[in-house]
Amino acid sequence: MLNMSEDRINCTIDHKIHQYLFSGTYILVLLVGFPTNAIALYHAWLQLKARNELGVYLLNLTISDLLYLASLPVWLQYIFYGDDWVYSEWTCQLCGFLLYDNIYISIGFLCCISIDRYLAVVYPLRFSTLRTMKAAVLVSAVVWIKELAVGIVFFQHKELSVDESNQFVCFEHYPMQKWEHPINYYRFYVGFLFPLGILSVSYFRVLRAVGKSAGTQTAQKKRIKNLVTITIIIFLVCFSPYHIFLLVRTLLETECSFVEKIFDYYHFSLLLTALNCVADPALYCFVSESVQHSIQQAAEACAHVLCCCSKCESDYNTDSGEAATPNDNATGTSVVKLLQQTKLELSSL
Repeated sequence: MLNMSEDRINCTIDHKIHQYLFSGTYILVLLVGFPTNAIALYHAWLQLKARNELGVYLLNLTISDLLYLASLPVWLQYIFYGDDWVYSEWTCQLCGFLLYDNIYISIGFLCCISIDRYLAVVYPLRFSTLRTMKAAVLVSAVVWIKELAVGIVFFQHKELSVDESNQFVCFEHYPMQKWEHPINYYRFYVGFLFPLGILSVSYFRVLRAVGKSAGTQTAQKKRIKNLVTITIIIFLVCFSPYHIFLLVRTLLETECSFVEKIFDYYHFSLLLTALNCVADPALYCFVSESVQHSIQQAAEACAHVLCCCSKCESDYNTDSGEAATPNDNATGTSVVKLLQQTKLELSSL
């Protein structure tokens, strides 16, 4: 049984945004996130086998996403029960830790990927000792330990409270409690703003170095540019809105009237962080040339099939009595061959 002596929260908020937008988005993230991250886990293993230090960061990023995805069914049940927590205090703390700390673990490894590409492109020889498997494992351990240490703070405080309708609310304090303020400042400045500066500097330095490099192949330049671009896009879209509203809440939230005004915006920004788990596997498209080539081949095969179907439909509408010409059969045969070739290439990865 849950402890009925928990402190009550001061504000009672309408959680309708949870019932519809959150539940639909979480279900979509689960359906897309689990298979794509499972595939990403396999390709991270291939990077490790190839002794590529980038695979260490990608593997840790994927593990963090999978842990977050594992907590989503519990949050979905919480939403379906009308934001009434039916589990223990410890379960609330654990699920809250996986939900929120995934943000900073993901930011940490996106930062590691950005720095690794920066050193590889701008200083390929000078800092080669920092781009080893051993160094990547050490840095990854630091990222995890840092966030686990922050998570201990939340396990020392009650995260389960009761609102005025006697519903148990997990990881939601309105207005924000005073002990959360230093943690939020740390998260904004150290967990968000500092990595944003690192990502921005790395992004522009890499793009400038790639543009000036005469020895780098065009395809490789494009892959590097796409990698740093998708990294910073994930960062800005998934994490920036949440941290802006987090800072606003920390600075200005003192009474329920303010909570009511900002609640929907804050929770929508929190929802955007969930999309990170779906976006992260896209990084693999720009790390491995074979993966990128296979995806391109599959896309071209699908385009051929669509064109063929469109052509057949057009011919049928023009003259429904005409039989297919030898040229149509040849086109169909070439598409089948292309699909078979793509299937073989994907299975060989």
